[in-house]
Amino acid sequence: MKVAVGSDHAGYKLKEEVVDLLRTDGYDFKDFGTFNEDSVDYPDVAREVAEAVTSGDYDRGILVCGTGIGMCITANKVRGIRAALCFEQYMAKVAREHNDANILVLGGRTTGVEIAKEIVRVWLNTSFDPKSRHARRVAKIEPHSNQGG
Repeated sequence: MKVAVGSDHAGYKLKEEVVDLLRTDGYDFKDFGTFNEDSVDYPDVAREVAEAVTSGDYDRGILVCGTGIGMCITANKVRGIRAALCFEQYMAKVAREHNDANILVLGGRTTGVEIAKEIVRVWLNTSFDPKSRHARRVAKIEPHSNQGG
């Protein structure tokens, strides 16, 4: 599994912990930045990671900003992305099992390092069953054009 990772300045420290976990656990990943705590615009990083996932170059993505909210909103604007903001392991598990979330979003200012590592591990190790009852629901998530007026 190839993982794209990115953060803004507020999520930088937690992203570095996630990168260390990915490295330790042997995942193939790319860090899309940021690479320090200098201010950056989270939509730029979120979009880059989301597009890396939708292009097929990466199987999943992980994004971190201050609360996770901005990254989550931005990533979900990219067609084909199902980003989930998770604060604990159960949310990460069902985000994969029920929603086939392909991007995990964490809050650098709202989630502690150890719980974040547990969330990441659960999310990465949980699969989506395309034959499950949830598959038809996930299919309904994809954007549709507005019909009628």
